[in-house]
Amino acid sequence: MDLLNTLVEKGLRRELPTREEALAVLATSDDELLDVVAAAGKVRRQWFGRRVKLNYLVNLKSGLCPEDCSYCSQRLGSKAEILKYTWLKPDEASKAAAAGVAGGAKRVCLVASGRGPTDKDVDRVSKTIEAIKDQNEDVEVCACLGLLSDGQAERLRAAGADAYNHNLNTSEATYGGITTTHTYADRVETVQQAQAAGMSACSGLIAGMGETDADLVDVVFSLRELDPDSVPVNFLIPFEGTPLAKEWNLTPQRALRILGMVRFVCPDVEVRLAGGREVHLRTMQPLALHLVNSIFLGDYLTSEGQAGQADLEMIADAGFEVEGAETTTLPEHRAGGGCASACGEPAAPEPEGETPEIPAARTDLVSVRRRGAGTDLAPNA
Repeated sequence: MDLLNTLVEKGLRRELPTREEALAVLATSDDELLDVVAAAGKVRRQWFGRRVKLNYLVNLKSGLCPEDCSYCSQRLGSKAEILKYTWLKPDEASKAAAAGVAGGAKRVCLVASGRGPTDKDVDRVSKTIEAIKDQNEDVEVCACLGLLSDGQAERLRAAGADAYNHNLNTSEATYGGITTTHTYADRVETVQQAQAAGMSACSGLIAGMGETDADLVDVVFSLRELDPDSVPVNFLIPFEGTPLAKEWNLTPQRALRILGMVRFVCPDVEVRLAGGREVHLRTMQPLALHLVNSIFLGDYLTSEGQAGQADLEMIADAGFEVEGAETTTLPEHRAGGGCASACGEPAAPEPEGETPEIPAARTDLVSVRRRGAGTDLAPNA
């Protein structure tokens, strides 16, 4: 396809596709899917070879969040039967992180529910970061604590945080329909605060919330402009007891097309296959490794992932290798502040693609986490 040849050439030059080209990727047929994977795979291998970075989540504080994000099982009013607990102690969090590192994780992601941390919370997380670094000097630590107040990003950086995650999640135009207790601009500001403090920015999206193709392209183009170092792509886990419990809008094929589009728009960025991969990609997960260069190992915040050993076997069977601590994830040119100066400019908005057929709900695939952080059972790593 001329489209895919063009996108490969642009990806190898770090040139931004047009909106029309990004939309066209989402509109490709299932018959063209392997062509899309092969083309995006060329771009992925150019910048990341066959390496896969492993990340491990530690949920420091689960549930009881005052925010009303419709996709979240921890939201205000959620009836999802998830684990609920207050802050883990630093030694508990460090022990949980050690399980992920032992499984091969290069980065530990410390996450806490809530609108944002108090200064006392930042002190607590800072001690947790120090405890983890004492045990694993080379491990990267990413904090995800919600909206930041003035000075908090600098304090986290001083404590040893390497990165900060705060996702845009969906397009600015549709954000108000997903969350009302904070704004899209609030999220952008927090990512910029993390960047200004010297932390690597991590910001991504959630697909499958009923958004259009145009919405997906909008948020990915916004992310490209924001220029985070890593872009996690989550696929909605429709928890029973949340407003989006009936939103089963994804097929494995559509999930792969979305990942391909993200790779073309963000060719040299760490694209991470995040929550929901087991639910929506299912047996086609290995194909996604040709598009992404990073995954989460084991469980997520409130849901269980496939066994950590199965992740490692999948990576090896697909012909990829786990990225070691001695390897720098990002291409050398991004170490000096990203590729914003080398990126092309987006074209004018284009009409959205056709809405895909909605598959039958597979509620049997959602497994609530009952092990690891906040429990007496061993974590999945």
